[in-house]
Amino acid sequence: MSMNEHLDADVDGKPVDQSTYFSMIGSLLYLTASRPDIMFSVSLCARFQAAPKASHLTAVKRILRYLKHTLSIGLWYPEGAKTLGILGFGLCRIPCRSQEYLRGHLLGRSLVSWSSKKQYCVALSTAEAEYIAAGACCAQILYMKQSLLDFGVVCGSVPLLCDNESAAKIAKNPVQHSHTKHIDICHHFLRDHEAKGDITITGVRSEEQLADIFTKPLGEETFCRLQSELNMLDWSNFM
Repeated sequence: MSMNEHLDADVDGKPVDQSTYFSMIGSLLYLTASRPDIMFSVSLCARFQAAPKASHLTAVKRILRYLKHTLSIGLWYPEGAKTLGILGFGLCRIPCRSQEYLRGHLLGRSLVSWSSKKQYCVALSTAEAEYIAAGACCAQILYMKQSLLDFGVVCGSVPLLCDNESAAKIAKNPVQHSHTKHIDICHHFLRDHEAKGDITITGVRSEEQLADIFTKPLGEETFCRLQSELNMLDWSNFM
């Protein structure tokens, strides 16, 4: 998706056949299970299924053209990896009033879990929204650690990447301040597991945040770099 493209409801746009749009979006949503690089664009286009317009159909066709020319790109899961650690990353995106959070997890160097959902609570600040997103990421990390333990793989403190410095400090500071006292107690389990050593909140620069590929349109250089970081490779280069 172009960095300059901003899809909206396009109320005055030309309507298109809804059933055709449904089927295209449904197929693309199914494909996101193996092609996380298209998740942001597909999720954005999926919001306008109630009243699709020509501008939305053009965006979907752009995704299809991209897929046509990248058929050999996919997630790579190498056999016999020397390291089998977990890395979690969480990010919150706030388009207008609806907060969304993205969480993803790497096992070794391979992406094994990713999810983008809307937050059901209203956050009063970006730091609070990021804190809640990190909590959701922590819950998935604990599940993965327990699953690996069943296979005899013991993981120590798992790094959780967060590019919001305020959210990272809230997770590490047990003192309730005036700006955080309204946060629901259920979200503070992130702080407890940070104290227990189950996870380690690690600050990361915004330009190095892996979750950006899921939450915003990017330039080609940045898109390809993050795609590689997620271990998405072009298998035709190995033939």
